[in-house]
Amino acid sequence: MNNQTLHFTDAQRLMRPTAFTTMIKPVGSACNLDCEYCYYLGKADLYGGHQPKMSEELLERYISQYIEAVQVPAVTFCWHGGEPLLAGLDFYEKAVALQNKYKGNKQIENSLQTNGLLMNAEWCDFFRRNNFLIGISLDGPKDIHDAYRHDRGGRPTFDRVMRAVEMMAVNGVEYNTLSTINDRCAGRGSEVYAFMRSISKYMQFLPVVEMVESPALRGERRTCEKVQSDDSINHQPSTFIRSAIVPPGTPGAQLAPWSITSKAFGRFMCDIFDAWVINDVGERFVQLFDITLAQWCGVQPSLCSFCPTCGDGLVIEHNGDVYMCDHFVYPEYRLGNIATEHLRDLQRKPELFRFGIEKRNSLPTDCRRCEYLFACRGECPKHRFATTRRGERGLNTLCEGYKHFFSYTAPYMERMRELLAQGKEASHIIPWARQKRGFAG
Repeated sequence: MNNQTLHFTDAQRLMRPTAFTTMIKPVGSACNLDCEYCYYLGKADLYGGHQPKMSEELLERYISQYIEAVQVPAVTFCWHGGEPLLAGLDFYEKAVALQNKYKGNKQIENSLQTNGLLMNAEWCDFFRRNNFLIGISLDGPKDIHDAYRHDRGGRPTFDRVMRAVEMMAVNGVEYNTLSTINDRCAGRGSEVYAFMRSISKYMQFLPVVEMVESPALRGERRTCEKVQSDDSINHQPSTFIRSAIVPPGTPGAQLAPWSITSKAFGRFMCDIFDAWVINDVGERFVQLFDITLAQWCGVQPSLCSFCPTCGDGLVIEHNGDVYMCDHFVYPEYRLGNIATEHLRDLQRKPELFRFGIEKRNSLPTDCRRCEYLFACRGECPKHRFATTRRGERGLNTLCEGYKHFFSYTAPYMERMRELLAQGKEASHIIPWARQKRGFAG
């Protein structure tokens, strides 16, 4: 694919049936956790610090508009937050009833991302009956998870999340895991994967890369767990100053201390790949590995970060405000409100197209010439705040890590592509990979 500049008129000529996704936040950023690295907790400031639950009237408007606007057979609802279970079981019972009311001949799919603290038998029964796919946030073994994922009282949450996982498994709820990769994960990829594969078949690993105010700090003090140098947890409370997360490109901003470095991220994912490719292909599924193989096969990936352009994943706030992306919930990226404009019309606004195509049009020269552009596509724009050796802005700060990962996995991806072209399962790579790695049998 060439990298010529595209314009809105080009998109109009190439327009196909409308297919986009929405991430709905029925309680906004409200959450029963206080994760140090969370980029969404501060969004309450956009609404004066007050975020009530989405009203039933607005819920019906959203569901009817979304089903009408999506012109493909399957409509996927993604319930997110904050913590979406704070909306209450009655809210989701109403949502399912409204989906059935407006679906017509379309297929409705529901996914929900939760920290699991409110999970109980009633929730499990609802999710199972209505075929919800649940994403459970779990960062890895206890010491890694509890380092940053604590509740409002500063208490660790690992044991409570594990109870939620066990409850879903026993009650037949379909779930996958979402794990953040932060500074605590550096050098521990093999350990994290060994733990995650014991409880999850489908895994997503997301690098934590955020910018914070510097040198000024917000000055908010709260109680949290003090993390010792040996990675043990001291449950005696300590007080620290929480930095304010700011948008990429903010003058004077610096990388948050809990962010994963580019090199550490690349090594982390390669360590996971090493264990996966000789044991688990076809049995365990890691999102980045699936996406990379899709790119090698010329198939559109399932995650917007690795698509040539973005803008197909809108965010709906509790009051009906619509934003261009979950990572760009700032006033300048607000499209409008579904109470006054139809979601279909908001999704077709030229400013959304310009936002999406800018991902491709703004690639630095080094990216355009990179042999792995087909796989990376510059990744998420929120991470593009580094500078190339030529002095161009807009390089993904994780570039080095991704290059290492794509280079390291290239022979295996090529082999799996060949197997698929022969009509064989990708899992047939395991004997080949084991031999390549020097394992017997």
